[in-house]
Amino acid sequence: MRKFYYPIAALPFLAVAIAGATQATEPATKVPVPVPAQKDAAPAPEAKADTADANTAPDAKDASAAKDAGDAKDKTDAKDSKGDPKSAKNGKKEKKPVVLAKTLFGAVKTPSPLAARAIGFYSKGCLAGGVQLSDAGPDWQTMRPSRNRAWGHPKLIALLHRLADDAKAKDGWPGLLVGDIAQPRGGPMLSGHASHQIGLDADIWLTPMPDHVLSVKEREDIQATMMVAPSRIDVDPKVFTDKQVALIKRAASYPEVERIFVNPAIKKALCKAAGNDKKWLTKVRPMGGHDYHFHIRIKCPNGGCEGQKPVDGADGCGKELDNLLKAVEAAVKKGKEAPSVDDKFVPPSEKRFITMDKLPAECKTVLNSPAPTAVAGGEKPQPTTASAKK
Repeated sequence: MRKFYYPIAALPFLAVAIAGATQATEPATKVPVPVPAQKDAAPAPEAKADTADANTAPDAKDASAAKDAGDAKDKTDAKDSKGDPKSAKNGKKEKKPVVLAKTLFGAVKTPSPLAARAIGFYSKGCLAGGVQLSDAGPDWQTMRPSRNRAWGHPKLIALLHRLADDAKAKDGWPGLLVGDIAQPRGGPMLSGHASHQIGLDADIWLTPMPDHVLSVKEREDIQATMMVAPSRIDVDPKVFTDKQVALIKRAASYPEVERIFVNPAIKKALCKAAGNDKKWLTKVRPMGGHDYHFHIRIKCPNGGCEGQKPVDGADGCGKELDNLLKAVEAAVKKGKEAPSVDDKFVPPSEKRFITMDKLPAECKTVLNSPAPTAVAGGEKPQPTTASAKK
């Protein structure tokens, strides 16, 4: 084998050539920078949950992981003092799911065994000591029993009995079909209403009660009669008659009643039918939806709940109503005003997407109180005061 010798002066050039050949055939290897041992880091404070979000809060990004995301593959996984990987994965930290108040109150099937009290405001509160309106009586029937929303403050339940009796005896109304009142312990509902939370609201259908007791299936499936014409600015005179006018007027006559909500088209019809006697219409307020029923609301009956401001005394049959109907008419032309039907709930309101900490503190006691040994409700309350007897 022949040996070759190179002069010393040629060695630098030879080294450069060898290095170039090596780079062309073999990629450079990065050596990871050593990561110093770290102590357990204190857990970062949890971000406040967005109450208008869904049932699970979005994951919070770890700021340091986000900063180093570009070169994460060039670094080894960080270890805690026990040698386990950090709980944060892919730059995110696991968060506890946000439990909404409507989920908690909607799951309770019985009332709280506490003294009867409406707590908070109509759209942000709960109900203690609720009483159930029974499925059927001589002049009322409750609708949609599967929802379990026939619960209310005892004073509201007593008023519904009184209205059913008076409307039948004095106005010839065959009986009330009662829609949603409140859940057993009130609170935000799983679907539908933003109010109806403290047992002082009730929906009453404008459909006359049939002359027989409806079966459970019928009370679940039967549809309410639409009172508003397709134009959405007038009622259908074939179904909205003097009988419906008399029923709403009767409800408005009670001093306990604070507000009655009806569709703007129904308000227009009431103003026309009232003639010169419009004083009772001050309580009747126009509101979208409410086209097959009217919504009755009574005043706060105890301390700890918040009522609305008194009505201003105006009958509401003037320019304000005219402008509202013009807006409805314009919306119909654009295809944005559609009739509401019984089983198509109003769009979800942010007021229902709240957590327990947003409700009055007493609502936690109401929610967590044990179920009563015997559920009160079903029987017609007996008059106990002079005013009730009257």
